[in-house]
Amino acid sequence: MRTMNPALNDKAFRSAATGTDRMTITGAVNKSFILVALVFATAIWTWQNTFPSGWSAGSQPVIPTWYFGVIIGTLILAMVIIFKKTWAPFLAPVYALAEGMLLGTISALFEYRYPGIVIQAVLGTATVLISLLAAYRSGLIEVTENFKLGVAAATGGIFLIYLLTFILGFFGMNVPYIHEAGLIGIGFSVFVCIVAALNLVLDFDFIEQGAAKGAPKYMEWYAAFGLLVTLIWLYLEILRLLAKTRSR
Repeated sequence: MRTMNPALNDKAFRSAATGTDRMTITGAVNKSFILVALVFATAIWTWQNTFPSGWSAGSQPVIPTWYFGVIIGTLILAMVIIFKKTWAPFLAPVYALAEGMLLGTISALFEYRYPGIVIQAVLGTATVLISLLAAYRSGLIEVTENFKLGVAAATGGIFLIYLLTFILGFFGMNVPYIHEAGLIGIGFSVFVCIVAALNLVLDFDFIEQGAAKGAPKYMEWYAAFGLLVTLIWLYLEILRLLAKTRSR
């Protein structure tokens, strides 16, 4: 079974499929709701701190002093959870709280430049999640091996492009067109949003397979963490797409 989400891979469930208390789909869904709620809680708190005088059109945002430290912290937490899956019940909520702090700041900065964009991105993410879940549960989307290979290849290609952009940024260079507000840039963002959305389908399928294989109970938290990673990626890509269309 293939997925480019590093938190949800076949090896994870195979190595964990021991013990007596088993993972269920309902349990994974409930944990996912908890993590999303934690993200919202700290995102709202951070939003208020980013606009200390209150939000209104034209309000000047203030980037918190801890912002870059939290970025490093979330990366470390994610890596620890991936390699120490048994710690997921304890670290996944902490990761969600930290990610909420980052998303609150990022969302506030986007909202400052494009008023109303955040609620559009939140609604867009929720709509995609619900629609794809309904399509998956109804059988409209069939998760075949070719489907998995295609999504995995596209996700890997996007990762390499973003990695190249990051490296070139140190030398004051950018990958042309794709990060701009032209038609190529918007088209690229649409493509990335589609790929991120399709990764949700892979996550749904993998969680279902993990429950069927009898993974232990703590894997519910681990699976919820993996799904949260994809949701955050989708939300950020929708933000970027909306920003490009608004700036034209």
